[in-house]
Amino acid sequence: MEPIVTYKERCRRCYSCVRSCPVKAIKVDGGYAQIMHDRCIGCGNCLSCPQQAKVVVDRMVKTQEMLASGSPVVAVLGCSFPAFFYKLLPGQLVAALKSLGFCEVHEGAYGATMIADSYQSALKSSDRPLISSHCSAVVDLVERHYPSLVPNIMPIASPMVATGRFIKSVLGNEARVVYVSSCIAAKFEMQEDASGAIDVVLTYQEIDKLFKNRGITPASLAEAPFDGLNPGDCRLFSLTGGTLRAFGITTDFQDNDTICAEGELHTIGIIRDLAARRISPAFVDLRFCDGGCVDGPFRDKEMNHFYKRKLIIGHNSSQLPYKTAGHYRSLTTVPDLTRTFSDKSVKLPVPGKDDVKRVLQSTNKYSHGDELNCRACGYNTCREHAVAVFQGLADIQMCLPHSMQRIVEERGSLLQKYELVQRELDRQAGEDLIVGRDPGIREVMELIHQVGPTPTTVLIRGETGTGKELTARGIHRNSQRNDKPLMTVNCTTLTDSLLESELFGHKKGSFTGAIADKKGLFEAADGGTIFLDEIGDITPKLQAELLRILDMGEVRPVGSVSAKKIDVRLIAATNKDLELGVREGWFREDLYYRLNVFCIELPPLRNRPESVPDLAQHFLEKARKKLNKTIAGIEDRAVKAMQHYQWPGNIREMQNVIERSAVLVKDGIIRLENLPTVFTDTYESCLDVDVNRRRTSFKAEREQQVGRTEKHIIARYLEESRGNVAQAARLANVPRRSFYRLLEKHGIEVVRSHTPRISSVNLAKPA
Repeated sequence: MEPIVTYKERCRRCYSCVRSCPVKAIKVDGGYAQIMHDRCIGCGNCLSCPQQAKVVVDRMVKTQEMLASGSPVVAVLGCSFPAFFYKLLPGQLVAALKSLGFCEVHEGAYGATMIADSYQSALKSSDRPLISSHCSAVVDLVERHYPSLVPNIMPIASPMVATGRFIKSVLGNEARVVYVSSCIAAKFEMQEDASGAIDVVLTYQEIDKLFKNRGITPASLAEAPFDGLNPGDCRLFSLTGGTLRAFGITTDFQDNDTICAEGELHTIGIIRDLAARRISPAFVDLRFCDGGCVDGPFRDKEMNHFYKRKLIIGHNSSQLPYKTAGHYRSLTTVPDLTRTFSDKSVKLPVPGKDDVKRVLQSTNKYSHGDELNCRACGYNTCREHAVAVFQGLADIQMCLPHSMQRIVEERGSLLQKYELVQRELDRQAGEDLIVGRDPGIREVMELIHQVGPTPTTVLIRGETGTGKELTARGIHRNSQRNDKPLMTVNCTTLTDSLLESELFGHKKGSFTGAIADKKGLFEAADGGTIFLDEIGDITPKLQAELLRILDMGEVRPVGSVSAKKIDVRLIAATNKDLELGVREGWFREDLYYRLNVFCIELPPLRNRPESVPDLAQHFLEKARKKLNKTIAGIEDRAVKAMQHYQWPGNIREMQNVIERSAVLVKDGIIRLENLPTVFTDTYESCLDVDVNRRRTSFKAEREQQVGRTEKHIIARYLEESRGNVAQAARLANVPRRSFYRLLEKHGIEVVRSHTPRISSVNLAKPA
């Protein structure tokens, strides 16, 4: 497993890792930035990702498994440990590590003592510039990016590897060695070392976490002695110039043969100069981290570099207890301290001049003046980015100015499309406007404008066909949620189980046929409005679920154990008597009061005669567009008949009557004869009423009008049942005997034909 992993879901395309990577070992592909491990040098810069999309692989579990295996496990502390565990005495840290289960605790600085003679010999015998090999990041930089300098690397193991080989040469290969350091590159070096000298590399933070997980408080422990051999002044190895002190290399201020440098800029600059043969020193000691090993990737950023330097010097000056076992003192054979290096560079395609030009032009860079070199993409120049795009390491969309320009252009295009869509929606909304000028509908409009901007739950009541859904749309259009969806569901059209799934959604496998997760209408309407038509028809179970949504503001899909928070405004409608339902027990009282916060009562069309002409003209316009037919208007007789008709089906019936008449019209005018026959009788009745208005009392006129209406309703049922009186009585939900008495009362004669056609009905006037 690679030491650093990328979490795709955390990557936000900020390109911070690309910016911080000194060798651009980051590939942007599939919408996220991933590490190219064959180019990575393990510097750890990418771990500063603000989204924590890149993290070090946790090796604590493997360490705990080794400690529990029964094999001897040795801990080796890197040279910089006093700068991290500065609150502890060295002996307390040793005691804490042994409390974890480590059999021995060594100082890694002894590895520098072991390789000092090898460095001295190599420097005396070499005729080429030599590069120190103790910094794994520097070694990887040479091997992967400057392979021409591979022969210049000291063929000597690092102090970490030397210590591991030393311990295993004494305790045997069954022993396990855990190296504790601030260095991320050491994790890479452990994988590269073929000898297997180190089994696990842990950071100081990981060891500290192990202490906390095991409940160990190092500061409360008595000091314990170190094991192994005392490294002496090699404890200064992690400081600036510490290598020269440990290896006995003397230099002065004017010495150009020995270069000692730290930090990313100095290291890469010196390596580049060596590769170009601009400089030729005898020895180059490089450490990639700024401030050297003391300021590694997992350093304590609150502490100053010079304070850490003071801590390490103080550690070197103190008299530390050592308990060196006899098997270390009597060691006669020195372990192999050599190491070989190789060319590990990845050959990338080299673009030509035209290739770079083509990429630049794809981001609207046609001249040098267009190259902003803003470095928002993570690369220093636009041309570096273009090369990376050609090599498959970068994406065109990484160019921020180009992306911003595209956003501006697409925004303009989207605004144009939005305006076109808005006009079309306004036009369609205009067709669905509430039409009328009667006092009842004016009161409804005023209520819509009052309640629309509020989040209040609304209950719309009225007979079937009075425009309850249209009223709900008007409320949503006047609300602050009009930019969010309005979801509509008719509660009478679905079964109980399907309605529950439709409203609340379901999880895959929650019932037969649930082959995938489905989002419910409440969740889909989040931020908007949901309209439940005919809410009086839902079952008590769904009433309870709906009450929970209104109270808790959360919905739980069918088959799910977790709920989701939603913000939905509820508008409900019904043509039923909910108060009666509460009394009879088929509608929950608590739900009734939660719904009936703001009630709008829609008047039936029979009570709105003043609005009939406007409605007729409105539906005529819709029928004209739908049928693509030229119709000039409606004659006055037809309008007057419609004003006096009772409209049991309300506005929906009126729309259907106008459309049917528009289909039948031949001369461009809807006449009384084009309407159903009931309107002719209604017109005649209203004429009789007008003639006898002054001579007729209110009671007599009312009885006459009710009688005509009753007569025409009975005739309609007979027409639907084709003259079958028993079937007509069932349709009217009236006992057959009562239906016969009504026929007798109104003098209706029924002649049923033997052929499948509508029966002849004699609509004689009642005596």
